[in-house]
Amino acid sequence: MPNDTRRILLVEDEKAIRDAVAAYLERENYWVSAVGDGQEALEEFSKHHFDLVILDLMLPHVPGERVCRAIRDNSDVPIIMLTAKGEVEDRIIGLELGADDYLVKPFSPRELVARVRALLRRVHADSEPQREVLEFGELTIDVSGHKVMVSGKEVDLTASEFKLLTTLSRYPGRVYSRMELVEKVLGYDFEGYERTIDSHVKNLRA
Repeated sequence: MPNDTRRILLVEDEKAIRDAVAAYLERENYWVSAVGDGQEALEEFSKHHFDLVILDLMLPHVPGERVCRAIRDNSDVPIIMLTAKGEVEDRIIGLELGADDYLVKPFSPRELVARVRALLRRVHADSEPQREVLEFGELTIDVSGHKVMVSGKEVDLTASEFKLLTTLSRYPGRVYSRMELVEKVLGYDFEGYERTIDSHVKNLRA
């Protein structure tokens, strides 16, 4: 598939590295969202669909380990972890947290792009997906394609609303607490998000 269909979340607190890597990826026709701390990363991941995450281990606000765990608990998106630590133990920890690849700073942007390309190729080959579609009367949820149709017309939902709708639709009749939905939709206890679930539910009902 062409690179321009691939969306990458880049999480790196060092601005010079972040800007250089983002520019290099964009020259290769990837769509890049670049953020500088762990909380921004989780907020951005909750709003959009990404095909790959490049994640620095050492981050302000929310550490890279926690970001990796939160993303992995809710998604199989490929994760490449960046770190200044080259010790074997650190690499093992990163991989055990759910990272798919590991790159030690300083690194060549060309090597990073090559790893991105190879990882996306591998994931695409492994996941020629069995398409998951949920149907309820006039409502159709294309889980694999991240699309919702009502009476044949596509409905525009945020990433969080889509995750919420999919969660509720997979287990119809099950009762969830607000905190259960927060964890399912966002993957961690984000302060101020619990009541926002009410707003998402209200939007879905509308």
